[in-house]
Amino acid sequence: MATIAVLGTMDTKGEEHAFVAKCIQRRGHQVLVIDVGTLDAPTLKPDITRDEVASLAGIDLATLVARRDRGETVRAMSQAAPIILAKLHRERKIQGVISMGGGGGTAIGTAAMRALPIGFPKLMVTTLASGNTSQYIGVKDIVMFPSIVDVAGLNRISTQILTNAAGAICGMVEADPPTIENKPIIAASMFGNTTDCVQHARKLLEQEGYEVLIFHATGTGGRVMESLIESGMVAGVLDITTTEWADEIVGGMLSAGRSRLEAAARLGIPAIVSPGCLDMVNFFGPETVPEKFKARNFYAHNPQVTLMRTSVAEAAEVGLMVAEKLNASIGPVTVMLPLGAISYISAPGQPFHDPAADHALFEAIKKNLRHDIRVVSLPHQINDAAFAEACVKELLANIRSLQR
Repeated sequence: MATIAVLGTMDTKGEEHAFVAKCIQRRGHQVLVIDVGTLDAPTLKPDITRDEVASLAGIDLATLVARRDRGETVRAMSQAAPIILAKLHRERKIQGVISMGGGGGTAIGTAAMRALPIGFPKLMVTTLASGNTSQYIGVKDIVMFPSIVDVAGLNRISTQILTNAAGAICGMVEADPPTIENKPIIAASMFGNTTDCVQHARKLLEQEGYEVLIFHATGTGGRVMESLIESGMVAGVLDITTTEWADEIVGGMLSAGRSRLEAAARLGIPAIVSPGCLDMVNFFGPETVPEKFKARNFYAHNPQVTLMRTSVAEAAEVGLMVAEKLNASIGPVTVMLPLGAISYISAPGQPFHDPAADHALFEAIKKNLRHDIRVVSLPHQINDAAFAEACVKELLANIRSLQR
C-alpha cells in the first residue's frame, strides 16, 4: 500500500480532487490531501493545510490573501508547494503525487512536481496538456494528462478522465522497477544524423562495464542530460551531438539554452565533445521557417522537421561558443573533430556538404579553445566506426586519468 499526495487548489477544485482521492482509496492506497488554494475556504478537508504549506516558504498567507491578487497567490504557492513535496519525499511519506487544474493549478502542481526526482510517479490532469508544456515539465518526467473538458465539476466526461487518471497514478506507484546491475553511467547525446556513431560507441562502452544513457539532442534532451550530469550520477560524458548550439545561436526550434555544455565542464566530469550536427538548424514544418531564411539551403528531414544548413559565419560563431563553454572545464575533456563530415547529410555528395562552413567551425573551435585542452582531428565521417572507436578510446582515457 502506497501513500499518494493529492495536491491542488481545494477552494476551486475540491470536488474533483475528492473524487480522485476516493478512486485511489478504492484501489487500496492511502491519500495525503495537500491544499494549495488561497482565496476561498477549502471544500475538501486537507491533511496539510495551505497555511502549513505557505509557512514552510516563509510566506505570510493572510497578508497575501487579503490583497485578493490571484496572480500573486499562484506565484507564492508555486514557490511553496515544491518545498512541501520535497520534504515529504525526503521523509518517505509519499510514493506518488497527482494534481488537477487549469492554468493556475497546473502552474502550482507542476512546480511542486519538478522538485521531485526522476522516476518518482507524478501526474498532472490539466486543460493545458495538448499545447506546449515545456515550461511546466522542465527536465522532469511529469505525465501531463489531458482533462478534455475543463476541471470544473463532475460530469460524464470528467468522471471517466479522472477515474483513468487515478488508475494511472495507482499503476505507477504499484509498478516494481526491474533490478538492474549498478554500473557507472555514461551520458551520451544523439540525433538521427549521428545514430550509427553513438550506437557503436554505446556497445563498446557497455563491453567496458558502463551503462550508457542516450539523450536525444532536441533541446529538452540536452537540458535533461545537463541536469543528470549536474546530479553527480555520471562517470563520463560522450557528447557527440552538440547540435542544440546551432539552434541557440541561429534561432532554431531545438535550443537547449545557454547552459548547454556547462555541467560537465564545471564539475570536472571526464568528457569528449564533438561538433555533431552543428551543420543544421532545426525548424518544424516549412511554414515555421522565418522569412529572412527563405533563400537558404534546406533539407526536409520529415514532414514535421525542416533542417537549414548553417552558413560560414554562423558556423564560426557556433564554434566560438563551444570553445568558450569548454574553456571552463576543470576536468579532462577532449574535442573530437570528424573532418570527413559532422552528420550524414554533410558528407560529400550530400545536400549539406559545405567544406567552407565545416572549416570555419573547426578553426573557430581550435583557435578559441584553451591551449591545454586536447583536440583530435580525424579524417573520418562522424558515423564511421573508426570515429566512434576513437571517441570511446579518448573518453576511457579521460576517465582513467582521474583514477590514477
